[in-house]
Amino acid sequence: MSRALLSLAAFAAMLWAVSAEAGSLTLDGKRVQGGLMIGRTEPGTVVMFDGRTVRVSPAGDFVIGFTRDAGPTAVLELRYADGSRREEALSVEPRKYDIQRIDGLPPKMVTPPPEVQARIKRENRLIKAARDRDTAAEYFLKGWIWPAKGRISGVYGSQRILNGESRQPHYGVDIAAPVGTQVVSPSDGVVTLVQKDLYYTGGTIIIDHGHGLSSAFLHMQDVVVKKGQKVRQGDRIGTIGKTGRASGPHLDWRMNLFDARIDPALLVPPMSPDQ
Repeated sequence: MSRALLSLAAFAAMLWAVSAEAGSLTLDGKRVQGGLMIGRTEPGTVVMFDGRTVRVSPAGDFVIGFTRDAGPTAVLELRYADGSRREEALSVEPRKYDIQRIDGLPPKMVTPPPEVQARIKRENRLIKAARDRDTAAEYFLKGWIWPAKGRISGVYGSQRILNGESRQPHYGVDIAAPVGTQVVSPSDGVVTLVQKDLYYTGGTIIIDHGHGLSSAFLHMQDVVVKKGQKVRQGDRIGTIGKTGRASGPHLDWRMNLFDARIDPALLVPPMSPDQ
């Protein structure tokens, strides 16, 4: 290759590099296992997160999240409307998880009897359908508050050993309080699931916050919302109970970004002393 062509190629590469860094990008949130981040980029940008296309709003807002066992690095790729590209290697902070032992449970609460397996599969399909929703709504931009007041009795990521047998990690934050304690919506959204007696989770509500991000509220006593209802942050949705497979009255608040389990406690400030 001639010197002129080499110079031209080098100049083109320099232009591409400059262009790749020219597009805007902001990320707000915690780069940690179980963390959620809200991003903003230029309208018309295509966003890929670890090889998966992410919904981007007309204004350029999008959401990404890290699983409980996310690796040390996640790749965010942006393809701007002008043809330029940008790639960010996001470092993900690891966490240490607690081990919780709960003994004395009835055997059927640890290992479901065969006759309820069909019921469990049917209920899991309902939950998955609610969590798979991908709407253009941007309710998540509202921010977050605690859905109930009480003692934190269970944390995200902890491994539970029931009657000496290991079970899957706990993917929510447990708020212990008396039966009948008020539960409110932590942000704006649309109710996508209302079930009063699921085998594992008893009274259960799922709220869609947009872009595949949803909240689930488990073991509830009373449910005062209906499927399809729009709720605002702070609206009453029901009360704490001990329904389903629960060892005591509490609210299990969980969040999903599609199939990625998010830690809700990372999105809210510490609960105030009076709570």
